[in-house]
Amino acid sequence: MILGISGSPRNRATEHVLTRALEMLRESGFETELFTVRGKNIGFCRHCDYCLKNKTCAIRDDMYELYPLLKNARGLIFATPVYNGGVSAQTKAVMDRCRALVAADFDFFRGKVGMAIAVGGDRIGGQEAAIYQIITFYILNGIVPVGGGSFGANLGATFWSRDTLEDVQKDEEGFRSLRKTVRRFASILRDFEEVSARRAAQR
Repeated sequence: MILGISGSPRNRATEHVLTRALEMLRESGFETELFTVRGKNIGFCRHCDYCLKNKTCAIRDDMYELYPLLKNARGLIFATPVYNGGVSAQTKAVMDRCRALVAADFDFFRGKVGMAIAVGGDRIGGQEAAIYQIITFYILNGIVPVGGGSFGANLGATFWSRDTLEDVQKDEEGFRSLRKTVRRFASILRDFEEVSARRAAQR
């Protein structure tokens, strides 16, 4: 299953482009799931170290809806609006709250594949900086980060929304970067599946 996580508190541009990405993956034969922070109660990590001792998070909120989805996902897509040149507070809260999963199982995320989407209101509004934050989360947790490759989608999919859904829908370059990234993401996921199948057959 491919899990898309929308880090936008609004049902607008970010959720729209993530939904399109998941549609592309379904057309390629993947099962997908969408989780949005919109309307959810997700508190920030307090670094209380409760999870280190008890192997679960002390904050009982809507992250407990997301935790099993993260466990079952083979691939992750974090999609964030750009806030002050980086990821949204909601996206960061989700990433930080994953500390409890790694406290319970250090290899929880190991071998999963991840891609990133960033939507900015300005043409150069921090999209790459936001993607770097997502990629850093992937690297720290053993998730294999995937960009779209050279010539248009180096680190992932980036969009210029001008703060409207209508304008993000018209962003042809943004959707070109999305298609490139999704294709590469799907290809690497399949490569990982083949390797896993070969290893299982050798046991």
